[in-house]
Amino acid sequence: MKTTWARTVALALMLVAITAVRAQDAAALRVVHDGLREQLAASPFRRPLVLKSTESSGELKGDVFAVVEQPFSVVGPALQDPRHWCDLLILHLNVKYCGTQGKSPDEVVNLVVGRKFDQPLADAYKVVFAYGVPASTADYLRVQMAAASGPLNTRDYRLALEAVPLDAKRSFIHMSYAYAYGAAARLAMQAYLVTAGRDKLGFSVTGTTGDGKPEYVDGVRGVLERNTMRYYLAIETYLNALSTAPGEQPEKRLRDWFAATERHAPQLHEMERDEYLTMKRHELQRQQSRLPG
Repeated sequence: MKTTWARTVALALMLVAITAVRAQDAAALRVVHDGLREQLAASPFRRPLVLKSTESSGELKGDVFAVVEQPFSVVGPALQDPRHWCDLLILHLNVKYCGTQGKSPDEVVNLVVGRKFDQPLADAYKVVFAYGVPASTADYLRVQMAAASGPLNTRDYRLALEAVPLDAKRSFIHMSYAYAYGAAARLAMQAYLVTAGRDKLGFSVTGTTGDGKPEYVDGVRGVLERNTMRYYLAIETYLNALSTAPGEQPEKRLRDWFAATERHAPQLHEMERDEYLTMKRHELQRQQSRLPG
């Protein structure tokens, strides 16, 4: 009887501790929002969005902080289900397939990533993300995905999202995307940057030209920023499509994601609209099947 009582007390104390940590996380994210108020208001994206990136010791990390016109009562439930993440991740040009396996706390998200054209899955690369929701309360959500390895000896992939309500109609989102790379990935990236990627830029302003125009980050940070923005736009597109009839949402997401990327065409344009829609419609059909071994 005493043992049962002790376990009950211990469980209660653990739950109190977890609740306190989550409350601190929510408060910390609101502090971040307060600290970014001026940058959000003066954002070059013409909406409350801030993008940051860092490169250090073979690791790249991108962060998006944004205010979305969605109540937390929509954002929270929508972004904690791994199946919903597959619905939005497939919008990215390089994601060829996404499927989920297992049950909490052992859920995984299987991504197949490849080239920016319609590609057989056997020719692409499978990345297995451990999926978790460390916090989900009435005023805070945190989702995280982690994969040990990726294409070309890249490793330690991390995709995380946290969100809090700002008021009855708006939420504040922080999304981060990071990975590490070794010698093989560095060589592959260098080859890309002197060929197909030589004219591609990121979003961070590094200076100005002689005539006063902004100069944007390039190189591996530019690559990271472009992909970070693509993933964030997929989240935003998914949320905005939820008010549409369920049967119409997949097509709306495709069209709206492409339109969102075209608003940043100097950085994100890769193909024409009809080419993208044709490729992604095929990939969505394939997404309904079981992930190949």
